[in-house]
Amino acid sequence: MAGPRALLLLGFLVPGLLLSEAAKILTLSFVGGSHYLLMNQVSEILQAHGHNVTMLLQRGNSLIQDFKETEKSYQVIPWLPPEDFNKGLKEMFEFFMDEALEGRFLFEHLLKLMEQLGLQCSHFLRRTDIMDVLKNENFDLVIVENFEYCPYLVAEKLGKPFVSILPSSFGFEMFGLPSPLSYVPVFFSMLTDHMGFWGRVKNFLMFLDFSKKKWQMYSTFDNTIKEHFPEGSRPVVSHLLKKAELWFVNSDFAFEFAQPLLPNTVYVGGLMSKPVKPVPPEFEDFIAKFGDSGFVLVALGSMVSIFQSQEVLKEMNNAFAQLSQGVIWKCNPSFWPKDIQLAANVKIVGWLPQNDILAHPRIRLFVTHGGINSIMEAIQHGVPMVGISLFGDQPENLLRVETKHLGVSVQLKQLKSDTLALKMKQVIEDKRYKSAAVAASIIRRSHPLTPAQRLVGWIDHILQTGGAAHLKPYALQQPWHEQYLLDVFLFLLLVTLVAVWLCGKLLGMVARWLCGARKLKEA
Repeated sequence: MAGPRALLLLGFLVPGLLLSEAAKILTLSFVGGSHYLLMNQVSEILQAHGHNVTMLLQRGNSLIQDFKETEKSYQVIPWLPPEDFNKGLKEMFEFFMDEALEGRFLFEHLLKLMEQLGLQCSHFLRRTDIMDVLKNENFDLVIVENFEYCPYLVAEKLGKPFVSILPSSFGFEMFGLPSPLSYVPVFFSMLTDHMGFWGRVKNFLMFLDFSKKKWQMYSTFDNTIKEHFPEGSRPVVSHLLKKAELWFVNSDFAFEFAQPLLPNTVYVGGLMSKPVKPVPPEFEDFIAKFGDSGFVLVALGSMVSIFQSQEVLKEMNNAFAQLSQGVIWKCNPSFWPKDIQLAANVKIVGWLPQNDILAHPRIRLFVTHGGINSIMEAIQHGVPMVGISLFGDQPENLLRVETKHLGVSVQLKQLKSDTLALKMKQVIEDKRYKSAAVAASIIRRSHPLTPAQRLVGWIDHILQTGGAAHLKPYALQQPWHEQYLLDVFLFLLLVTLVAVWLCGKLLGMVARWLCGARKLKEA
């Protein structure tokens, strides 16, 4: 008799075999960098499993630097915004990054950035030539990423069902996932799931603040919606988010705090994992020089690498010089200041095979910016971390790294060579960090299904069943006052007040009657 695991695998894999024909799937990539890499991987996986995938790819996006073009198995429909749109977005983003590097990350800056993305979205929706091509393709399903709201508006314009991918676990509050404030931290709260009284007070107040900011974020696309959707049928961003058939979350409970999920919410952290290849000779030769001491990998993401100041580079270089390990540092050599002498144990490169290097048996530590894809790769290979966060979800990601004892973190604005060197030595020498990283790797690897199998299995499921209505609770359609039973509480309060008032009246009548009876008796 087949075991439970085998039956579960069949339950997910057989649906793909039962499809009479491949589905036509559209993926939308409006942002570069790690966001594009994630959507590219999703597209490649679905194409490899028999679907016909087309990606709408925005080129020349200056928000996050584009990556090298590689041969794709799926079709690509490119589009390029006008130069003036890209210029405005680039200027806003550079200002945003400069402020963040100085420790002045303000929500108002994020709103301005979102407004620029809204303007760019308006331009795209005016491109009737591209929109007509997309409509004529008659896709069965659209896959969007929840970084901004333009992909949702494109899917709505096409009138097609869509699936949303959450780049990290932050943003659950946006689409109605149950989030008990007693143990589910609100985004930006920097709290864990173990909250004392004052932690719960802070989390509740942060929830109220986040709720206000959420509506401000939605409003940045109001003008776009008014321009491109007729009055009477204009979508509401908050409703669009809840309209998604499925939510795929690019994270894993080896890293996350456990919390309630809806049936249409699926964790697929680790999608970026690929078979490990041998490390290229130039890296292998460098690693061999340090023997059993091993080496440290440093990769701070495309954004941080570009905007690093000379002072930060100097402090990091001095910190690495204090290590007995070799250091492979992803840092574009053309950006390296000529007046800083590179430490003897450091090798800087503009590109490296991160997944393969993380899998190397002699790696001792990963210095990362705290991006979710990098953290998932480190967990996959059981590598402890030192994090240097900047903005967005990175501080919250690294809080989880510390809470799970997978590593420690350092704030960029407080980065000094001695502090960084001390943190790195702490993680390398204290074997508890390595043990925790290995334990997380076992959790990550021991799921009955791989992230790719979960992705494909659930996509096939909703394609066969005509959507995921059976997976969505009615709560997603309820107004907030019904969902939180405020109308019930108000009704019960009124009933209680009326009952108390009637009891008071009745007691008053009884008292007056008794008083009257006593007077009659005395008379």
